[in-house]
Amino acid sequence: MQSFRIPKRILVAIGGNATHPENIRGTSREQKDIAANTAQALLPLALRDNELVVTHGNGPVVGKILMRQALTRGSIAPMPLDICVAHSQGGIAYLLVQAMENALREAGSSRHVACLLTQVEVDPDDVAFKNPTKPIGTFYSRDEAASISQDLGWTMREDSGRGWRHVVPSPNPQHICDVSLVQMLSRGGTVVVAAGGGGIPVVRGPKGVRHGVRAVIDKDLTSALMANVLEIRLMIILTAVHRVSINFGKPGQRELDLVTARELRAYQTQGHFPPGSMGPKVEAAMRFLDRGGERVIITHLETVEDALKGKTGTHVVRGEES
Repeated sequence: MQSFRIPKRILVAIGGNATHPENIRGTSREQKDIAANTAQALLPLALRDNELVVTHGNGPVVGKILMRQALTRGSIAPMPLDICVAHSQGGIAYLLVQAMENALREAGSSRHVACLLTQVEVDPDDVAFKNPTKPIGTFYSRDEAASISQDLGWTMREDSGRGWRHVVPSPNPQHICDVSLVQMLSRGGTVVVAAGGGGIPVVRGPKGVRHGVRAVIDKDLTSALMANVLEIRLMIILTAVHRVSINFGKPGQRELDLVTARELRAYQTQGHFPPGSMGPKVEAAMRFLDRGGERVIITHLETVEDALKGKTGTHVVRGEES
């Protein structure tokens, strides 16, 4: 793959594996160590003269917040889901902001890193509210699920023979609230951490009054929308694999190197990207490119620097490169 010009404006969407991998207990020490590793991986980007925005997932952190509510539902009043998302957004961003500033200081840079608690408007008539399908949190037995559903009003569904889980609506993001503040800070040189967990889901009334709703928003779709609004040309989606594959887990598995949006859309139509794994990332990439973005890189956290040099990652572009 040929090298390419790295634009000044960049958005990096960090997956859950970079904030809270599934194979950890979830102690504060573990989460601090993971944030430090993430900061080191992003340091080459943060040391550049650029406008850098960082978004992140919040699973399974928000799931654990909900699990605490299930366990204490007889003694502590539960919080609504939008506040749970806000809790996860603030906690994860605190660790990332501190770790990134520490890494910058150790490298001799005085660049600032800031977090903006981000609300994201959704359509109250989105079809997702009529059919909750997004599983969050831990697995429960049938009896546990029935009890929790009765006590907390959660919608519980059986998940692929592994147990019962809480399912919630996942509406499309419509508007990033106060995105002008993200723009102001990033253009002033601050690394901005925003829209964690896809943003806090809210709806807006006729007079502009907002209130939270019981939902979660896909963080990659929110990231794509934010990048477009900020006129960012390069979006980097960090996940658990180095490249996107077609025929994943099958004899004909093949990793994608450089691919056009049209080619990727054809692979999506053929069913190569399941909704529960690579599907949302591919959809976010295509939306970003359709709305004016120039390139999406999907790769692993540890290979960001090599991906920027064109050595690895799946690079999705709008059309054929010369």
